Amino acid sequence: METFKVTLDRIEGCTAVLLLRGDESIKIDVPLFLLPQESKEGDILNISIERDVQETEAAKERVSALLEKLKNKNKGAE
Repeated sequence: METFKVTLDRIEGCTAVLLLRGDESIKIDVPLFLLPQESKEGDILNISIERDVQETEAAKERVSALLEKLKNKNKGAE
């Protein structure tokens, strides 16, 4: 899991503008509703990103099933 710190630089309407701590040239815009409710400008936030292997595999299986269904549908139309 990757974890990093950001500063809540400003709020623009429904968007929070986050700046990566240590390299404020990297800006991340996120919907405001994704932040903790009490967040305010100047707060330091921890962001975690984790790869979800199970969900990725499930999505691949769904796409494969849909492709197979489309192939079979096209065979019947010939």
